[in-house]
Amino acid sequence: MGGVRESGDRVRDVKIGNALFELMLKITQFEYENIRRHGEETYPHECCGVLLGHAEESHRKVEKTVRCGNTRSDSPHNRYHIAPHELVRIQRQAREAGQEIVGFYHSHPDHPARWSQTDFAEAHWIGCSYVITSVERSEAKITNSFLLAGETEENKRFEDEPVLVGLETAAMANESKR
Repeated sequence: MGGVRESGDRVRDVKIGNALFELMLKITQFEYENIRRHGEETYPHECCGVLLGHAEESHRKVEKTVRCGNTRSDSPHNRYHIAPHELVRIQRQAREAGQEIVGFYHSHPDHPARWSQTDFAEAHWIGCSYVITSVERSEAKITNSFLLAGETEENKRFEDEPVLVGLETAAMANESKR
């Protein structure tokens, strides 16, 4: 399973297109807590957002999280949707800041931090991380990450992805507040 990496854990490699990547997501403590807090604030509905940073040869590095509105009106307690115009705006802002979209996050109110068949069917950004936080009775419990690996929609798959939290400097966390 994904989750926070403990020292000594092995990290697996995964092939995305023609490149081989170390299977790991790096995120500051500040942004990690932002994701978890967002899930608590929107409970009992799912929260959602975008992870900005850089995809490097050995990992994906989250430098900023961007909260999004969950536009699902039919079942926001167990589904999420990010409006396309919001995603385009975030992508444009990321480009201007020299960043890229490296993943997405959402919460699972009163359900495990594992991807569902709906999560898989609606995941299309191959090479991106999909972070899921389980929120039980308004309290964030477990946060896991899954890399959408593969080369096409037909052979895409989720791979468990360790999360390395908190090794970045406080200056980087302060930058994300802007």
